[in-house]
Amino acid sequence: MPKYRLLTIEELNDLEKEFIDFLVINGVTADEWEKLKKDEKEKAEKILEQFSDVVWEGVLRKTKFLEHRSPQEIRAFQCLQGKIILMGLKVKDPTIDLTTKDGFKRIQTNTPTLSVYNSEKLYSRKREEEMFDLIQSGAIISDGNLFKTIALMVADES
Repeated sequence: MPKYRLLTIEELNDLEKEFIDFLVINGVTADEWEKLKKDEKEKAEKILEQFSDVVWEGVLRKTKFLEHRSPQEIRAFQCLQGKIILMGLKVKDPTIDLTTKDGFKRIQTNTPTLSVYNSEKLYSRKREEEMFDLIQSGAIISDGNLFKTIALMVADES
């Protein structure tokens, strides 16, 4: 069972060169791989699980920011080594949809319906595992700009 999740066929196709390199490093030739897929499906599955874990681990180690948007709330995370910091904003106006550009623009002129908040917590498990759980629940990897924008809004309210 993989530590994270198996890569999808599309993800594997996008990482074909890296997968070939992974097979070579692990002493598996192209012919052996084809034979494994056909005759030893469990062993081939185990190799795919290992590759998926290597890919996810690499991506998560490099990731510094995540964000999760819903129509009325945005949560932006900074994933530090020892803790995760959350910057969030929530709107009370149901006509504002924060998943759209227009909705985000509307909150800048409609601040009475807006609340901003922040918190932080130490990881209770491995950093990458907690980040992966956030991704599985709908968060996406981000460049940190949204986190910084909300952090400025929190600072302005202080």
